[in-house]
Amino acid sequence: MHEAQKKLVERLLELNSFISVGQAQTWVELLWEDFEATYAKAGRKYQGEEVTERVVSQWIENYGEKLHEFVAENPKYKEFLTDDKKKLH
Repeated sequence: MHEAQKKLVERLLELNSFISVGQAQTWVELLWEDFEATYAKAGRKYQGEEVTERVVSQWIENYGEKLHEFVAENPKYKEFLTDDKKKLH
């Protein structure tokens, strides 16, 4: 995991006490990959990790405290986000 992603995981854990460390890591990875894939599909030139970090950081600031509610509305992601029974956070 990139250093930038580790900082995003820490920030997400600060904002959301309902998710575990593993779930926070999964969220950051999913958001990171989703942004880069969507950006590429739109035909845009890759602008580097800094842009991705800035966008994912903004998403975490805006939605981080409620990300745990997403699974209930989107069962497709349940397998990714119900990974660990032992909550480490």
